Amino acid sequence: MEPPNQKSIERVVSQRALQIGSSFPCQICVVGFLCGVCLTYLFLAALTSFGTFQFGPILFSTMSMANSSGNSTFPNDINMITNSDCRIKLKETERLWNSESSRERDKNERVALLYSAWSGVLNESTSGGKEYLQKHGISGSSLPNAPHLENCKVKTQLYDYLDKRTGTEVFPPWTTWKGLLQTFPVAAFNEQMQNLKHQAVSEGAYPPWIAGSDEENYPLTRKVQRDIWIHQHPLNCSSPDVKFLVADWERLPGFGIGAQIAGMCGLLAIAVNEGRVLVTDYYNRADHGGCKGSSQSSWSCYFFPETSLECRQRAFEVMKSEDAWSKGIVTSKENYTSKHIWAGPTPRKWGLPWNHLQPTTDINGTLLASHRKMDRRWWRAQAVRYLMRFPTEYTCNLMNVARHASFGKLAAKMVLESLAWNWPKESGAKPRSDIDEYVWSNHKPWVPRPLLSMHVRMGDKACEMKVVGFEEYMQLADRTRRHFPHLNSIWLSTEMQEVIDKTREYSHWNFHYTKVRRQVRINMSMAEYEASLGRETSTNYPLVNFLMAADSDFFIGALGSSWSYLIDGMRNTGGKVMAGFLSVNKDRFW
Repeated sequence: MEPPNQKSIERVVSQRALQIGSSFPCQICVVGFLCGVCLTYLFLAALTSFGTFQFGPILFSTMSMANSSGNSTFPNDINMITNSDCRIKLKETERLWNSESSRERDKNERVALLYSAWSGVLNESTSGGKEYLQKHGISGSSLPNAPHLENCKVKTQLYDYLDKRTGTEVFPPWTTWKGLLQTFPVAAFNEQMQNLKHQAVSEGAYPPWIAGSDEENYPLTRKVQRDIWIHQHPLNCSSPDVKFLVADWERLPGFGIGAQIAGMCGLLAIAVNEGRVLVTDYYNRADHGGCKGSSQSSWSCYFFPETSLECRQRAFEVMKSEDAWSKGIVTSKENYTSKHIWAGPTPRKWGLPWNHLQPTTDINGTLLASHRKMDRRWWRAQAVRYLMRFPTEYTCNLMNVARHASFGKLAAKMVLESLAWNWPKESGAKPRSDIDEYVWSNHKPWVPRPLLSMHVRMGDKACEMKVVGFEEYMQLADRTRRHFPHLNSIWLSTEMQEVIDKTREYSHWNFHYTKVRRQVRINMSMAEYEASLGRETSTNYPLVNFLMAADSDFFIGALGSSWSYLIDGMRNTGGKVMAGFLSVNKDRFW
């Protein structure tokens, strides 16, 4: 039997504990604790549910700690408050969760709808594209502008305007006004403006396909491009003083597109040195169903022709005359040796500008100041820039499709976030203003910037140069990113599926590339691979990659690859000199 004093002490302690437990602050603490338990159980149940975002029925009576046994010391009103509060919290959490999920689903559906609507515009020529727009009640006037797409028909008309003389002028209408602003109607009513444009043309305005200043390009780029255009477009092609060099593009199976372009650059050098107009003839890579009409089997399927239509017609007419051949009025590729074509003298009419090339090529962390092929590097850059000065409507459409496939959903998300109305339920369509039509139309199509282009050449190229792994290219990409931390997008060009697969190991980069079947065998030759793709695909997707690389902010490649070499030249005549070129090797120079 316990002593009386001990019983008295226990009684006092028990009463005191009951008083404390019944106090309001204590009850609040208990309620908070139990609500915490409820919410914890709630989220654990959600995480362990079968992959859904719906909360299943949860019986909170099983979680209640009150009255589970007959000797609980908590008052019944605390149990009631706890159960009620937990149910309120559950319903509020469910409501917020469902509301957020609904908003996210609606946002994703709108992005998908806008992306598909833009796809329909790209495919307007097909009944499927028009049917899609009609099905969803979308009209062209209510469709938000696609910042990553160009109006190819209008752009091609502008290029045609800038590639032809007006009357007897020496140059086309090249002025300081850019893009469609040159066609602004004020020119038709303002005599002073007409005089100003005439003066600009007479003084030798520079061609509009060159971006950037002289310091941002290879030396004399703007002057050289102007002079090449004049050389290739005589005022009178029928003059007896005009001579021609008519040449097919190389068509041997082992010649890739890069080698074909390099060969034509050599022929253009011969034409300039001999005072001949270069006329390109059969281009096997344009011999497919995508190139229609007169552009079939012609370079003009992809880019504006190297000379005027009048000179082409005159050259083919002269070729029929044996006297013209004997007098040297016309020559062909067969009149010159391979060495002359591939390693002949660089035109000297502009002096030695290659002696002033800026050292912006990086190899193993060191800038390449000079090398023995600097004249060839400078000339091929000028030649490829001229040959690719203006893309055709066909090439423009190819670029639209490639950008839409890679960046279309990003563009749709960006556009929808910027709209002040709820598309497509509300229409924010307004007529285009003059600044839309004439000024902003000159801006390049949107891509995620800054953008780094990377050409990874492997496969059978190992027989010509030192081939390095994808890891070394990515080391250079990471080095670029250390200086430009906002850089996170790569446009990847490669023929190897192995390289595409390895991109998964670099989750801190966003990779974009054309969707085309790639090589899985290292020992497959490029000719065999291209044959498996078909002529149209094997020509279109490399040219898309080439133009994307030329327009990217940074470039990583291999100097041993003629393709990388030409891309670098295109960039160095397109305002990208100071962006530099990071090469994974110093194997050779073309």
